[in-house]
Amino acid sequence: MDSLGIEGSWLSTPQVHRDDRGHFLELFRGAEFAADLGYQLDVAQVNCSVSRRGVLRGIHYADVPPGQAKYVSCVSGAILDVIADLRAGSPTFGQWEAVRLDDVDRRAVFLSEGLGHAFMALTDAATVMYLCSTPYAPGREHGVHPLDPALGIAWPLDETGGAPVLSAKDAAAPTLEEALLAGQLPRYDDCIAYRRELRTAPGDLLARLVHGQQRDRDAVLRVHSLGLVAQDLQVAGLVRGDP
Repeated sequence: MDSLGIEGSWLSTPQVHRDDRGHFLELFRGAEFAADLGYQLDVAQVNCSVSRRGVLRGIHYADVPPGQAKYVSCVSGAILDVIADLRAGSPTFGQWEAVRLDDVDRRAVFLSEGLGHAFMALTDAATVMYLCSTPYAPGREHGVHPLDPALGIAWPLDETGGAPVLSAKDAAAPTLEEALLAGQLPRYDDCIAYRRELRTAPGDLLARLVHGQQRDRDAVLRVHSLGLVAQDLQVAGLVRGDP
């Protein structure tokens, strides 16, 4: 995975195997994700949306913690996917990255907790799959208007036949400044701290211990205190089997 210009956002470009039958790819590889980002993506929910050409969804984000990280791919058709930095105090606050996702290159993006997400469908029946780190929680979900001039996102209106199609909820969303003044936006420091906690989750600590990246006794005790049983540590060769 390659990092994008906004901290906490990544682009995945899979190897696509093609022959006369069609093609095959590995859309998501947990081990490589963990190696690149330093923690595992625990998938709590998988969403699928189908949109006609010109539909614009977003910009959506969730309160942090726990927020909602997303691994997004377009399995049919094409979209312009946008990641917006809505984290108050971020060095790139108000900036955005746009990536074309389609059923040809099969690329995917990952956006960590606190970042905003939106996309515009460039084709009819554009089908988007999201791997989400947390379930949908209406009371913690928010939005920023995707056409906010202060953000200035370059939506490809020339490719979609005119004005974008928004839901009533997205059309009524506040601007970035309004959301900031209302105290609705995630704080950058909170997002960084939360990801730091993810990197010290039991499974990730155990993985680092197994691979020799962290062998101190305090780390072993922390893994044990977080719920891993003695057998896990014995398998790792980090504690003796006798009392």
